[in-house]
Amino acid sequence: MDNYLAIDYGTRRIGLAYTQNNIIFTLPQILNDRNLISKIKNIISDYHIQKIYVGLSEGRIATKTLEFIKDIKNTIDVPIETVEESISTIEAGSIYKNIAKKRADFKNNIDSFSAAVILGRALGYN
Repeated sequence: MDNYLAIDYGTRRIGLAYTQNNIIFTLPQILNDRNLISKIKNIISDYHIQKIYVGLSEGRIATKTLEFIKDIKNTIDVPIETVEESISTIEAGSIYKNIAKKRADFKNNIDSFSAAVILGRALGYN
């Protein structure tokens, strides 16, 4: 079975989720810093990722996301597709609330939950 990675790109934090045996798991958020590409390379290697899905919104953040995708394509030899991500954070917040996670942990997890929503969309799970 193929393993996939979803990325919810943000200017400060990057949300991550992956599949293994068709089950979606979240990963801890990572900072969007100068080590971002090497962190993603490590995740691809550690989780045997065959394809990446990146959430793409509209406006200014979409431009930054497309720049990120261009940078990652230049250094990583894994197919990358974009997935429309509007309201993924709202959906993720609802999911988070429904599983009764601590509100204090919300900020530390919401971007990765959004990545899980994006991955679910890409794979037709939701």
